[in-house]
Amino acid sequence: MLSMEKVDEKLVEEYLEGDGKALDFLVEKYLKPLYNFIFQLTQDSAASEDIVQETFLKMWKNLDKFDGEKKFSTWIFAIAKNTAFDWLKKKRAIAFSSIEGDEGENYFDTIEDESMLHSENLLAKIDSVENAKLLLSQLSPQMQAVLLLYHKYGFSLVEIAQIMGRPSNTVKSGYRRAIAGLRKNFSDKMPYLKPETVPAIDKK
Repeated sequence: MLSMEKVDEKLVEEYLEGDGKALDFLVEKYLKPLYNFIFQLTQDSAASEDIVQETFLKMWKNLDKFDGEKKFSTWIFAIAKNTAFDWLKKKRAIAFSSIEGDEGENYFDTIEDESMLHSENLLAKIDSVENAKLLLSQLSPQMQAVLLLYHKYGFSLVEIAQIMGRPSNTVKSGYRRAIAGLRKNFSDKMPYLKPETVPAIDKK
């Protein structure tokens, strides 16, 4: 039996060979996850619908360029992320804070607490939708995406780095800093942010 990811790659191959239904299967599979991911970044339902449609249009136009040796899910989430960020930049008319920080520094060498990286589903532990929104609202769009991709959608740090178009170490260190900041500001209200409540992340 093919793995889910191999099914995706097989569907791409079948579509390129002339099977139009293969594309329908891919759209059906990723429609809801992509919409939810985009909406959590934009908080705008109408815009999210438009961005999802644009994501699938870009996917369709570039399927012949897809590298079958890579994961389709990583590829299409990268398209969705880029399209959502383009919308956010136009709406806000400001530059994003980078994963590395406002000053461009890399935090990989400055944060030593490995327990800042969590292997359990942090977002699933949050006790209300409003608290989840509050946590995410404190982060840059890039770090919102990283947290969602890791904790909600189950991508590894290596895969997230591919989606974000950044080095793995930069993504890892930015994530550490984000968790440290959330702990500092919200651990009293949300005890699941405390270091002792969640084991350290693996080093993928």
